[in-house]
Amino acid sequence: MSAQVAGPQAPAAAAKAPEPHASIRARRVRRRVILNLARLALVVVAVGGWELLVRAGHIDPFFWGQPSGVWDTLKTWVTVGTPQGSLAEQILVTLQEAVYGFAIGVTLGVVLGIALGRNAFLADLFSPFIKVANSIPRIVLGALFVLAFGFGLTSKVVLAVVLVFFGVFFNAFQGTREVDRNLIANARILGASRWQTTRQVILPSAFTWILASLHISFGFALIGAVVGELLGADKGMGLLIRSSQNNFQVNGVLAGMVVIAVIALAAEALITALENRLLRWRPSTTRTADVTGV
Repeated sequence: MSAQVAGPQAPAAAAKAPEPHASIRARRVRRRVILNLARLALVVVAVGGWELLVRAGHIDPFFWGQPSGVWDTLKTWVTVGTPQGSLAEQILVTLQEAVYGFAIGVTLGVVLGIALGRNAFLADLFSPFIKVANSIPRIVLGALFVLAFGFGLTSKVVLAVVLVFFGVFFNAFQGTREVDRNLIANARILGASRWQTTRQVILPSAFTWILASLHISFGFALIGAVVGELLGADKGMGLLIRSSQNNFQVNGVLAGMVVIAVIALAAEALITALENRLLRWRPSTTRTADVTGV
């Protein structure tokens, strides 16, 4: 009787055997290729449809621009330059402001988020002030920073810091609060100091929360730099967009948006590569979830 029961179960057990790594890798590559082709198709349909509607007279290019006009503007900026100088110079100015704001905002957000997450008294003390500061419209702060720090680099960096800080801070704070209290208690029982507990238990546990906030943080830093330049600057992509707006050159505004989008996508790719490298310790089921659909 036992042999009859065990016999039919053998194929089922074999069917549930895990797939080899080569098969998983092939599925991952195939899915990535299909996904990229689908994305490219969406872009072609959207841009091509836009161009056709403009040529057919259904969309007014004076108000909404034209893809071919945006392309011509980009070529002019690359080959001839912009009214404010070379395109590379405008990109470097905006990128410098965004990178400085990103680095400072992330550092402050992580440090203060973990500090207040570990200290309930400090969290309760500063909670209303943080909520008030977070509720102030950023465009108002941008205008204030331009008046206080001038049209130079400082006002854009400070605005970028403010935009980056709150996203990173709340993630670091919540990540610290979510750490398993048993881990902290065990570390203290084993003789770990407060600093050792923070460095070896709290920070690794909150690390995924912090990295998750980085994906949107650089975009916020870029927004802070561009908005600051729109409010007042002598160089940068924001000034280039504002100049195109003042001259009713919609294609110039859209071309500036395309350049900024390319910068943001490149930064996102770098942050994703950093995340994958730093979190290689995660179980393989987590890393392959995008392939298996789990």
